[in-house]
Amino acid sequence: MTTTPHTILKDTFGYDDFLPRQKDVIENILQRRDTLAIMPTGGGKSLCYQIPALLLQGVTIVVSPLIALMKDQIDQLRQLGIPAVTLNSSLVAREYFHNTEQIRNGMTRLIYMAPETLLTGKISNLIKEVQIDLLVIDEAHCISEWGHDFRPEYREIIKVRREMPGVTCLALTATATDRVRKDIKKSLGFEDHNEFISSFDRKNLVIEIIPKENADEQAVDMINQFPGRPGIIYCFSRKQVDLLAAELKRRRISALPYHAGLSDDERRRNQEAFIHDDANIIVATVAFGMGINKPDVRYVLHYDLPKSLEGYYQEIGRAGRDGQRSICRLLFSYGDKNKIQYILRNKSGKERAAAEEQFDALLKYIDTPGCRRKPLLAYFGETYREPSCEMCDWCLASQEKVMDITIPAQKFMSCVKRSGETFGAVHITDILIGQQTEKVLHHNHQNLSTFGIGKDWSRSQWLSLADQLQSLNLLEKSGPYNTLKLTEAASDALRTRCTITAVKPRLQPALFNARPTIPAKQPVRIKQKERMPEADNRLYELLRSLRKTIADREHIPPYAIFADRTLVEMAAYHPQTPSSLKQMHGVGSVKGERFGNSFLNAIILFCREHGLNEIHKRAASRSGSVPVESTRKPKFIEVAEEFSAGKSVDDLCTKYNIQMQTVIGYFVKYVKTGRSIPDPERFLKFSRVSPAIRCQVMRSFDDLGTEYLKPVFEKLNETVDFNELRILQLYYLNTRNQKAAK
Repeated sequence: MTTTPHTILKDTFGYDDFLPRQKDVIENILQRRDTLAIMPTGGGKSLCYQIPALLLQGVTIVVSPLIALMKDQIDQLRQLGIPAVTLNSSLVAREYFHNTEQIRNGMTRLIYMAPETLLTGKISNLIKEVQIDLLVIDEAHCISEWGHDFRPEYREIIKVRREMPGVTCLALTATATDRVRKDIKKSLGFEDHNEFISSFDRKNLVIEIIPKENADEQAVDMINQFPGRPGIIYCFSRKQVDLLAAELKRRRISALPYHAGLSDDERRRNQEAFIHDDANIIVATVAFGMGINKPDVRYVLHYDLPKSLEGYYQEIGRAGRDGQRSICRLLFSYGDKNKIQYILRNKSGKERAAAEEQFDALLKYIDTPGCRRKPLLAYFGETYREPSCEMCDWCLASQEKVMDITIPAQKFMSCVKRSGETFGAVHITDILIGQQTEKVLHHNHQNLSTFGIGKDWSRSQWLSLADQLQSLNLLEKSGPYNTLKLTEAASDALRTRCTITAVKPRLQPALFNARPTIPAKQPVRIKQKERMPEADNRLYELLRSLRKTIADREHIPPYAIFADRTLVEMAAYHPQTPSSLKQMHGVGSVKGERFGNSFLNAIILFCREHGLNEIHKRAASRSGSVPVESTRKPKFIEVAEEFSAGKSVDDLCTKYNIQMQTVIGYFVKYVKTGRSIPDPERFLKFSRVSPAIRCQVMRSFDDLGTEYLKPVFEKLNETVDFNELRILQLYYLNTRNQKAAK
């Protein structure tokens, strides 16, 4: 049988289909064309060169920035039966000599090395002795001075390229703006048309940005949403990493620190513990992650503010690389913002300009109202066309986004004017909330009429308002100290007392403090074209335990055996023969032969004990071969009927991985069809207003109808928020339907 990219994909790697752009990139390489591939983290970049490496006659060199990344890749390749070696500074002389002999004798397909190694004379001589067919530059954004992680040694790779005429070159990265992409191609001498860009949208990631209030408690809250599951917490400084790791350890939470201040040995031990599932959490600076290919990271928490949007995107990309739903949460504070801006001001020249431009892009992203995906993808040149992603804090929140800010805006702008338009937002805020700071007293600003008139708002709310007023062109910054001045539009607004509206700051969590979570012991269902049977969670946990036992014995990471998605399919289909096992996602020939029997024996024994039969995957696809959408009830009906049958809202949130307000929305949609849900009084336990207010809302529905909530909101002088109105709308409609049925 002819060996093709697709046969290698299935037989060696165990995958049925290529991910977007993988096949195009591979075919372009096999046609011996230099190629730039931009793919999101988790988008399958490694296969783009690993498959050609098995088809090309010569050797493939992979330039990678981190030793940890090389080791991880080689471990996984060896589990697949693919010969690969590394040449780097961590090897002792004996290991280095052994690997070079493997290369000279044609006993390896891939050589991994750092750019510094590639540039040495020793490697230059070695390259002349063997046939090199493909040069791969991973993390290629490191080439560009405009990238977020510029490394001068990457810029020197072009010298080696010139010494390797006829060798195809592949540059790979997950984060590259248009400017960075052009810089990479220019530096490597690529032609423009050989560029492949996948969508930057990681659809399985829930993106959240919330105010940083009590950061330690917020970190613990995040961890508690995913007990026993891997997560990464990013901090700005080494000191903060150590403090948070110590605090989590004090609370008996399995967390380890990682930063450049630790010894090489301690960093290695901590990283290995995380990769091998011996520790659930890594608390780290940005020094951690580029070399990590752990696919089952369920959450990434930015405890502190990142320094660039590219860095932020790359860091959140370490969550959910297995395609399962994962959460990325950023804690935002103005203190973090000011701290980073101060550090950037100490840089100089081109370095400072690039760093400030990158940080400004991050701040603009955070301040942009609406769906988080739209500005994030726009930064990388991609247009997100959906009206709502349903996977970020904005889109998951059902609260009204527009608010009247006339009074607080007038207070803030008046304070700017009365203090002489020579101070920044922090000082103006101190005046408004009545803080007698040394600076306030020095300028006698405690005597201003605006002193203390803003005590009803918190510091973070006033600082957020300052940003809103700038985006509305009512305030502008000037000078090195970001002095605030009124614009002409602001002067007009103060004079005419016109109404000022803005997008509501995201200062409060979503309805009922609900956040999208993943059940601790329930694997998230992978969205598939065909219906997959319900996975047995008991079997899934049994297989996870078996995987960990085998991984410890083999001294490899658990995910190098089988991914979580593979275990989910095993727990759903209960394969009991080698041929059935190979139908599972990620089970190739080598892994099937090496580990298959252990998993088959466990599945067979479990099925006997619990009276379960094998469900043949392809047969299941034929019998339920129509897409789920064509056979299942609409989800809103399914959810409402389960609630009517006695399931609680919490149960439904857990089962469907949705927020409480989404469940309420489904109920509203259900009762709008004329159906009713038994015992509507159950809805009132979610209501937080008094019975008297409820009566006012019901009378408003009588007068104005229930089709739109805004007229009711305005009639009640905007005193009852939209979340509350939606609950009472549900109660009203359901009660009306029950009366009509009688």
